[in-house]
Amino acid sequence: MPVSDPIGDLLTRIRNANRANHDSLECDASRIKTEIVRILQEEGYVKSYEIVKTPVQDRIKITLKYGARNRERVITDLKRVSKPGLRVYAGRDKLPRVLRGLGIAILSTSQGLMTDRQARKLGIGGEILAYVW
Repeated sequence: MPVSDPIGDLLTRIRNANRANHDSLECDASRIKTEIVRILQEEGYVKSYEIVKTPVQDRIKITLKYGARNRERVITDLKRVSKPGLRVYAGRDKLPRVLRGLGIAILSTSQGLMTDRQARKLGIGGEILAYVW
């Protein structure tokens, strides 16, 4: 059955695998999902990811990251902000700070997907896809 919110599905799969202490997870690949996972890796929330080629649809294999002692979670939580039924946008002067800068907001801008920090530096706003902390 097709998913009506693929970004929400990706974030939910990551959240569930993280809470269950799984080492990795797989989901269907798309350009926007790959970009979101790339940002999560650059910001240090996931260890690595790779695109697995299959005949029907490519998949993303995400390796989650845990702390050295007691496998404490690096990702505390993920929250979908802008949904298909209610889009949330922020101008360059209204960009959110997640946990006063400890977390990140993932934005879809005219220059591609980026974090709130990068958008603030470039002076652009966009659609707030998700918060990660």
